[in-house]
Amino acid sequence: MNRNRLCAWRSMVLLAMPLFAASARAQAPLEPVQLPARTSAYLIWRGAPASDARNANSLLALWDDPDFASVRAALFENATADRGAEPAKAAVARREAGQYSALLENSFVVGYIPRPANKAPASSSKTPEQTWNGGFLVYDRTGKEALLSKAVLGMRSQYAEVPNITQIIIGDVPVLKIERKTGTSYWVEHGKYAVGAGERAVLEELLARLEGQATGASSLVESPEYKEAQPLLGGGLVEFFARTSNLKDLAGDTTASGFKVSPLLDAMRLDAVHSLCGRVMLEGAKTRFQAAILGDTAPGTPFDLWNEGQHTPESLALTSPEAISYSETQFNFQGLYEILLRAFRANLPSGQQSNSNMIDAMAQSRLGMSMSDALGLLTGEFASLTTSPAIDPEKGLYVLVIRKKPETLKLIRTLFGDQVTSERNEGEVTYMKISTHGNQGTADVTQRDFYHLAVTPHFVLAGSRNETLRDLLATRSTQSPSKTLEANPQFQAARAAYPDKLDGIYYFDFQKVDWPAMKARWIEEAKKASKNSTLDSQKNALSQVPTLLGNVNPQVFPRHLHLMAGASWKDSKGIHFDQWLQ
Repeated sequence: MNRNRLCAWRSMVLLAMPLFAASARAQAPLEPVQLPARTSAYLIWRGAPASDARNANSLLALWDDPDFASVRAALFENATADRGAEPAKAAVARREAGQYSALLENSFVVGYIPRPANKAPASSSKTPEQTWNGGFLVYDRTGKEALLSKAVLGMRSQYAEVPNITQIIIGDVPVLKIERKTGTSYWVEHGKYAVGAGERAVLEELLARLEGQATGASSLVESPEYKEAQPLLGGGLVEFFARTSNLKDLAGDTTASGFKVSPLLDAMRLDAVHSLCGRVMLEGAKTRFQAAILGDTAPGTPFDLWNEGQHTPESLALTSPEAISYSETQFNFQGLYEILLRAFRANLPSGQQSNSNMIDAMAQSRLGMSMSDALGLLTGEFASLTTSPAIDPEKGLYVLVIRKKPETLKLIRTLFGDQVTSERNEGEVTYMKISTHGNQGTADVTQRDFYHLAVTPHFVLAGSRNETLRDLLATRSTQSPSKTLEANPQFQAARAAYPDKLDGIYYFDFQKVDWPAMKARWIEEAKKASKNSTLDSQKNALSQVPTLLGNVNPQVFPRHLHLMAGASWKDSKGIHFDQWLQ
């Protein structure tokens, strides 16, 4: 999994939490102890937090602030608008969607229950009769009965195909059976709950558990995977769990093209990964996200993707105590290469296993060195720095930590060829200009068509502007080596909460952001982007600027947001991620 994407996803989850917060609820309609033992995955939303928790939380206070109202309205309109709808219909759709958003005040659980082992299809081929749709939803409809029924009817009316709906009885409960060309589903609104499922057997099992008629039945919490993940579950506003032990069964033996899936999964040792789990919690002013990929971390498993970590990342030496943001992660590129090689060999006939050597042969021919040697030039550490108070991406910096500068320069020249438009040595630093479109000699090439590298004995720095690279290196050359972000008391306090060795660190100081300047930059960039769009796109982009950005008071952000920090680390149980925002 791409760590930067995961970090971004965590941040999005944290920032999206207020969308669901309005009243006090705590209990999910089905807790893990009530779920069948074979449940593969679930996500629980336990309902909006209590008012005292809401008032104390920085993120929820931002969401409730009157100065944030224009952003709330713009985000909601953007998320619910039908761009192709007529204005009158679009207005109605927005009003209805606004009403339906109140449904998110109540708790729900979504998940997947695989086919029972004793009901497996007779053959490996998948016909319509043999497919299985084990997805389900259980929603606490207390106080939302009429609104829920209206929303369900509205959703059905949007389908081009009119479904065949009949009523059946399961136990003593009336259930709607909804048949379409694409498949059959079931829906019931009964008592406190509404339940939807793609299989009758799943619905029957869930109804029995909701009615308390499954006494003594096996539970998900009894499974080894859940027990392993349990320290990271429970107590969260949002909670998710997915076990991967049955991934091989879900994937099947072969694809339609004849590609063998099982040998691939075996070679990659995906059976060593037991589960993915996590939760989002409110801890006073903090909103905290915890997640983990758990399993057997022995050598030769997918956990080889991550290093064992270190106490002080090398890239931290490029920071200053006043840094706005710093994000660092470490990968084991050689471990990743070995995983991919095993996967490649898995689908080669037994007499052609030696063909896997052609990858190294191709690398030797193209790069002038083996793939292992090329990967060995990188320590696996990657970092990004934000030095602009306006969070200008053109002033952003990216860092790769390297081992051998001469060999790294040779590799860069080989990889980019005539895209390297200039190269200059200044002391120990080699500055390079890379074109994104090959060798550029025309006068109309813009600055955006290039990016710049600064290669030092230990780092490759990359950025949109050469001045940014030079400024950073000049500052660090005149500053005491001990004066890095580690000297910042806030960073020290955040770092102290985590293990000694980490393979990822995330830090963002919201108080150092120039929010008015950031707002002005957003508006200017939106206007520039609209000039390169079609007329309709221009109108749409420009219409979003005043509502989403132009009307917001930028001081609302520092009023509530102070710091975001987090880390990731690997231990004998798996890889762990922990991040909080305050």
